[in-house]
Amino acid sequence: MSTTQVVVHADQALVAATAAARLTVRLVDVQNASGVASVVLTGGGTGIALLEHLRRSPARDAVDWSRVNIYWGDERFLPSGHPERNDTQAYAALLDHVPVDPARVHAMGADEGEFAGSPEAAAEAYAEVLAEQAGPEDHDQVPRFDVCLLGMGEEGHVASVFPSSPAVYETEQTVVAVHNCPKPPPTRVSLTLPTIRRSSEVWLLPTGAGKAAAVAMALGGTGEVQLPAAGARGRLRTLWLLDKAAAGKLPRDLVPPLI
Repeated sequence: MSTTQVVVHADQALVAATAAARLTVRLVDVQNASGVASVVLTGGGTGIALLEHLRRSPARDAVDWSRVNIYWGDERFLPSGHPERNDTQAYAALLDHVPVDPARVHAMGADEGEFAGSPEAAAEAYAEVLAEQAGPEDHDQVPRFDVCLLGMGEEGHVASVFPSSPAVYETEQTVVAVHNCPKPPPTRVSLTLPTIRRSSEVWLLPTGAGKAAAVAMALGGTGEVQLPAAGARGRLRTLWLLDKAAAGKLPRDLVPPLI
């Protein structure tokens, strides 16, 4: 049975720092139990700050980074190395500083070479990567991710699945090209909500007062078409890691003591 947990910290810096500590423990626990752990990374201020905290933490070396499969929830469809790409930022924040196995780092295609001008081709190729990584025990075209990290926009988007967009209605494809995003850059590649829901745990990291209304709506039962974050759920646990500002419009019975 899946559970939903809400944790509130004083500010964004504490959200990022404590999420980094939680992720370290989770990866170590999974590796001790099954050998290899998997994580879906996210971009955005809090998501990248989490990786920076992890890089600076002495506990990072408790993780065997050569046995971590790394994926992304979405990517800006830009050339490799572009500073706005999520993978560029993730490498600078963490991946360039730990001994990851390059074969286990699964970046989404860039707007160049075989994918130039075709986010659809990049999405199809990433879907093939996911299918190749899925084992017989997964019974699906997607591996089960141990942790999927997600930011959230003020209007409630997660990954690059925006409210009332074609992507939010997708139930068959595991990865989609996204055009005309209301937030630049306009062209992206994204996991779909059903793919995100293959994760054992989904951790959402909204911070700031501008996201308070969407947080309250998502936890209050709003549908995923109107608010995609409401459809981002883990198979075992959905963890909302908020700062005080983002939790500002939650009803009192949903707000735990400040940590």
